[in-house]
Order: sequence, then C-alpha cells, then structure tokens
Amino acid sequence: MGTGTDDCRTPDEGRELLPLAEAEELAAVFKALADPARVRLLSYLAASDDGTACACHLPEALGISQPTLSHHLKKLQTTGLVTREQRGRWAHYTVQPAALSAVRAYLQLDDRLAAPTGSRCC
Repeated sequence: MGTGTDDCRTPDEGRELLPLAEAEELAAVFKALADPARVRLLSYLAASDDGTACACHLPEALGISQPTLSHHLKKLQTTGLVTREQRGRWAHYTVQPAALSAVRAYLQLDDRLAAPTGSRCC
C-alpha cells in the first residue's frame, strides 16, 4: 500500500511538448517510412549514382508492379523524401537528404532519455 502521499512529480520547468506542426511533419515522414517497400525504395535510390534513379528500373529491382511503385513513390514525394524530375518519357527520382534532417535531430534521444536519479513518476 502507498503512504498516502502523492509522489508523482510534475515535469521539469522549461520542458515543453514538441510543437504540433513539427510533430505532424515528423509523423508524416515516419508514416511514409513505415512500409518496408518504401524503406527499400529509399535505400535503393540513396545508393544510386547521385541518389537518383529512373523509375523504369525500379519495379524489377524491387520486385513490385508499376502501379505499386507509383503509389510508394508518391508517398515518398509527398513527404519531401524524394523529388521527381521528368526526363523525356521517364521520371527520375532523387533522394532529398535534407528532408531527413528533422528526423535525425528528433532521434537524438540520448540527452532526453537520460533521466536524473530519482525522477521517476508514479
């Protein structure tokens, strides 16, 4: 049984929630990367010369149909992870590393996870 005292501590002063707009942007990127085919696609593009590849090579490389490829590329493009450039008949997709900078920064949780001794709540 408890001692009858409320030992739940309030958050440290100055600690704030991630701003909603930033959280929504990060969530959109995480959602886009929540599909293994998109992770593979992004990895394939990143490993290509200049981070760019023609869409004509992608279905065979990934073992997916053209409509499925188009769907996945649209999701990656919508979140800004890749850009599309039409070159004649074919579209070329290029990885945008800057689009992942916010994700990289967010994932640097080391400092935020290092809780001081005795700061457990409830």
